[in-house]
Amino acid sequence: MKKLLFTFLMLVATVAQAQIIGKNITVAVTPDHKDWVYKTGETITYTVNVRKSGTLLDNVAIHYEMGPEMYLDVKKDMTLKDGTATIKAKMNKPGFYKLYVKATVNGQVYDSWCTVAVSPEQIVPTAQCPKDFDEFWAKAIEEARWTALEPHVEFLPDRSTPEVNTYHVSFQNDRWGRRVYGILNVPTRPGKYPALLRVPGAGVRPYGGDEWFCKQGAIVLEIGIHGIPATNPQAYYDNLFSAALADYWHSGVYDRDRNYYKHVVTGCVRSVDFIESIGSHPLLKDVAWDGKNLAVTGSSQGGFLTLATTALDKRVSCYGAVHAALCDHEASLKGVACGWPHYFYDEGKQKPRTDVDMRIVEQTRYYDGVNFARRITVPGYFSFGFNDNVVPPTTAYGTYNVAGGDKTLTPYPQTAHFWYQEQWDEWNAFLLQKLGIKQ
Repeated sequence: MKKLLFTFLMLVATVAQAQIIGKNITVAVTPDHKDWVYKTGETITYTVNVRKSGTLLDNVAIHYEMGPEMYLDVKKDMTLKDGTATIKAKMNKPGFYKLYVKATVNGQVYDSWCTVAVSPEQIVPTAQCPKDFDEFWAKAIEEARWTALEPHVEFLPDRSTPEVNTYHVSFQNDRWGRRVYGILNVPTRPGKYPALLRVPGAGVRPYGGDEWFCKQGAIVLEIGIHGIPATNPQAYYDNLFSAALADYWHSGVYDRDRNYYKHVVTGCVRSVDFIESIGSHPLLKDVAWDGKNLAVTGSSQGGFLTLATTALDKRVSCYGAVHAALCDHEASLKGVACGWPHYFYDEGKQKPRTDVDMRIVEQTRYYDGVNFARRITVPGYFSFGFNDNVVPPTTAYGTYNVAGGDKTLTPYPQTAHFWYQEQWDEWNAFLLQKLGIKQ
């Protein structure tokens, strides 16, 4: 017994010793406005602190860059004698202004940044809308529906509970053999329920569904977009992402009919078709969508797909779009921050690309989240971080500004391309409330 106890304690000690949490030296950049919001022409005062063991570090060398996000045009070096400094700036047009600070201590680089809003309610997206935008998408959906859904439903006992039945499902998209795969959660108690469609961020991965949301009293369908099963080991998806599906977001951008996202968007609409059909499947005959309450939600790429699905499908009654990507692609051509994947922006030079073919710009307008947001008429929730380097808040705020319908905006300034627990809770609470689900 003593030997076993000793072995256990040694294992605990080994695990404890292996943990690395945080860094002893930190850089903090904070604005003097608590809400991180300024007016055009107003002085922005940043405070920079470099600390070691929680106290200010003397005589530390820093390099800083600042300017409108993605276009930092001021670059300077300085030494912080007592570990702190104030840096002032000003922006004379609506947008977001960023200060990036890099400290070098004993050859190790530590950095941080702070991006503030400047009259953000006045940001106007640059995205232009093709005259036949609505006709293009109506035809795409009509043609996709020429292919029967032919759903496959597989019960997953290991993922089910007394309250939630979980299924691996698939159904046809826009042509025979091209299927949408996902995880379906339905309450075990028979009845008609509101529904939630979860659409994915960029990448290639398996899916687990959303048991928690289902337990609140909703049908939940979480889908992938690549036409591959949703339950394989992670290595399966990693291999695809490294090869066949690498940079898929660039595929077909030169032609609106070959754009990768064409079948992705139609697949989202077909997912709503599937939700509507649930009660007619033999394995799902005890539950059905209530026919009136249906939400779509996602973040990043999923935020774009949320906007697109909501705009194109009148069965959607509410939505949640968090740091939505693929919005305002052509903004970089005007020297303004553009949405991921930054098609027309030179990352290395922080400048617009000089080799842009305007014919490609025209084609990407059919896949710009701004043009979908303009067509939305139902209630929506928006949230994003000011420090996001993937989806610039200039694009996120501009998209929010033009979105139709009642809308709720709760920015979390300090976040980057992630969310806090409070943000996640608020997001889900909005969806539950709009779906008529009491907590």
